[in-house]
Amino acid sequence: MSAPEVPSDAAPKKLRRKGIYLLPNLFTTGTLFGGFYAIVMAMGGRFELACVGILIAMIADGLDGRIARMTNTSTDFGKEYDSLCDMVAFGVAPAIVMYAFTLQYLADYRWLGGKLGWMIAFTYCACAALRLARFNVLAAIAGSNKDFYGVPSPAAAAVVTFFVWSCVDDSHSLFSWISGRVPFEGRDVLFVAAPLMLATALSMVSSIRYNSFKKLNVAGRMRFLPFAAVVGVLALVAIDPPRVLFLGFFAYALSGPVALLLRRRKKPAA
Repeated sequence: MSAPEVPSDAAPKKLRRKGIYLLPNLFTTGTLFGGFYAIVMAMGGRFELACVGILIAMIADGLDGRIARMTNTSTDFGKEYDSLCDMVAFGVAPAIVMYAFTLQYLADYRWLGGKLGWMIAFTYCACAALRLARFNVLAAIAGSNKDFYGVPSPAAAAVVTFFVWSCVDDSHSLFSWISGRVPFEGRDVLFVAAPLMLATALSMVSSIRYNSFKKLNVAGRMRFLPFAAVVGVLALVAIDPPRVLFLGFFAYALSGPVALLLRRRKKPAA
């Protein structure tokens, strides 16, 4: 018995070529470049440029995911690559910037062990790695449209980095009168920077819920008052970028614990 004939008009299926999409991964590479640039600048003592590098990394990180979703080019490779670049830009780079600026001076206090500075920096770095790993697991289980648990690593990096930027900026802007004098030396803010970095590190691995703002429709229509608020925020940032950005992200880091306390207060007594 002969085998059935294959219809002549049946075209062979084309195998999809394996590869990566250029545009979203190019922005992800920009995140990696910003973190690497910040590390190099911090090693040279140019902390203002190091903070600008992490700011560029934050902008690139905010754009790569949106571009991938808009162009329907999301891949598993892109997700893994984004996570690795985030670890460098928002985990390693802020830790090195803060250590090189101020935490290294903890070695002068021998009664603290002499190694407390780099231990705090490493704690931040490890918490950032744990935060990114937990985010990847939760995103695979429950999707990426839910709220964050723990401070996101870019926001944590912003708190640490823009604190340094606020200290080294000597533009004598509108808000510089609050500090009394600018710029600050690393020794001057040592006992403020160390608790701030440690608290920010622990907030990344906490179970406190934070708003992800992923429901915000930037591409759609917007009412006049929200639009005016956005313009006002941008104008405020333009007046004094280091301090306004630091205060904004610091307020976001505090929003989680404040919302948690309010929710517990509203619960009826048992």
